[in-house]
Amino acid sequence: MTLSFDVSFALRLGLVAAGAAACVTMSGCASIGAATGAVAGVATGAFTTNPAVGLGVGIAVQAATDELVARTMKSLHQDQQVMIAVTAGMSQVGETRPWKVKHTLPVENGHGEVRVLREFNSALASCKEFAFSVVDGDDAKAPAEWFVATACQQSEGWKWASAEPAVERWGNLQ
Repeated sequence: MTLSFDVSFALRLGLVAAGAAACVTMSGCASIGAATGAVAGVATGAFTTNPAVGLGVGIAVQAATDELVARTMKSLHQDQQVMIAVTAGMSQVGETRPWKVKHTLPVENGHGEVRVLREFNSALASCKEFAFSVVDGDDAKAPAEWFVATACQQSEGWKWASAEPAVERWGNLQ
């Protein structure tokens, strides 16, 4: 059995891979999934010599990568929401406490303050309305953005209970 190697194919594949890698590292690219899908699609299409198979594989890889990124970001955002809600739950009305989340990977780390504004009871739970800040960076003079939210006490502890302020802070990934 003899294997033949097409140099022009290898060059094209290398250029596509380099372009995708450059795209991923630049801020102008919106999706890592698009780059991985393109590389997988071109490689599969060239290997099978069937562009339709390559297109199908590229679309599937892009969808899977985008879903994985969205789930990971949602989990990282949830870590911040849980920490802020727990900090609010431990605080008294008028009290201000710091909050901080530090992940193993340096992605979606955050810190700021939580200030409890009021405490109220509903038929279902004891809740606290609070303002929280998110500091942009670790510099002492870094700007902070403030948001207002609500947390309620459940059997598992204090949980995030409001959606609107979170949408502004975390987008639709809450």
